[in-house]
Amino acid sequence: MIDRLSRCKLLPKPRLSNSCPPARRSWRRFLAVAGPGIVVMLADTDAGSIITAAQSGAEWGFQLLLLQVVLVPILYIAQELTLRLGIVTRKGHAELIRDYFGRGCAWFSVAILLVTCVGALLSELSGLAGVGLLMGIPIPVTMSLIVIALVLMVYRGSFLTVERIAIAAGAFELVFLFVAWQANPELSALTSGSVDIAWHEPKYLYLVAANIGTAIMPWMLFYQQSSVVEKKLSPDDLPAARLDTAFGAVVTQIVMAAVLIATAATLGNTTQSGSLDSVQQIAQAITPYLGRATGEFLFCLGLSGAAVVATIVVTLTAARALSEVLGTRHSLKHEPHEAPWFYGFYTTVLIVGALIVSSGVNLVSLSVGVQVMNAFFLPIVLAFLYLLARRLPNPYRLRGPYAVLVAILFGVTVIFGVYSGLSGLRG
Repeated sequence: MIDRLSRCKLLPKPRLSNSCPPARRSWRRFLAVAGPGIVVMLADTDAGSIITAAQSGAEWGFQLLLLQVVLVPILYIAQELTLRLGIVTRKGHAELIRDYFGRGCAWFSVAILLVTCVGALLSELSGLAGVGLLMGIPIPVTMSLIVIALVLMVYRGSFLTVERIAIAAGAFELVFLFVAWQANPELSALTSGSVDIAWHEPKYLYLVAANIGTAIMPWMLFYQQSSVVEKKLSPDDLPAARLDTAFGAVVTQIVMAAVLIATAATLGNTTQSGSLDSVQQIAQAITPYLGRATGEFLFCLGLSGAAVVATIVVTLTAARALSEVLGTRHSLKHEPHEAPWFYGFYTTVLIVGALIVSSGVNLVSLSVGVQVMNAFFLPIVLAFLYLLARRLPNPYRLRGPYAVLVAILFGVTVIFGVYSGLSGLRG
């Protein structure tokens, strides 16, 4: 397999004008390549992640802020490995697991993926339902509009169109930076609070596991690998793709930190305390300095952008992975009648999620629980990723001291995430 992969014909470089200065050519290459990393990272800061960050700030102030910074390199390392796998092998994650470890392991990995995708989708749609309620729109109406819009987008749009829509929607998450700035947190409280770690508190450890689960989700690995394949990136595009991923990793954790800071700063200066139980309470908690109307509008904008981009990613990921294992077409370049299984899976997952949310669920409990579930799946997800990266042909193979470092980081992340989740559940 390795020899066959090492002999595969590489894709040609994009043609760039030789008359352009080197710096301009580099930026043109980056803009042509960028997208998969930014989209998946914006989706990483989904409705469930934002709610988890808000809950962290509400219950523990700034005590979980340092964790957001620590997770940046771990998030980047995991996603960078998917770049190598997709660019070098030109196969999706499920396909590679099937080829290297057999169909049974592939179905097992896809089963885990589907569980996490459904959990994430319920979080996203619940977030959008909560935003709709803030605006006076009934949940069934909100769900119907979302399903119709996303089905039309995928059925009628190309891969690049879907990617641009996802980036545009996810960009609204940046409003949380403005909200955090307006909350005007005290620097001394922020600094001292971020290093005050409540190691022996089960509820704290539960949220640690939830925050780890927000950083590395199984569907992120599957989505980015499939996206670089569908975008037909070549090994020459790897540096730009890495920059795309690094930029996204920093942005997503900055947004998480901003939500946590805004909530912690706000609750620290009011009579409110404790957990937040609804989208309405979170909106009220993080936006008092902006006025109710402005605050709710900005919160709805940010949460909606996060939820929409994540909904696009998780539904496409579920449909692609199932189609990959079945060996059927799974690309947006194909018309619905050419890839019926792919489009059928996409539509079914979206409709089922909307129906479940319309029945009524507790958004905050669901969202935090989904992130903890992601932490419990980390051992399996990261093990497959690590083993696949170790099987790449040179010079892209994960090897040497860097392989040892990655193994240590993944091991510590897995142990701490699972331990924190178990401790929190026992508490």
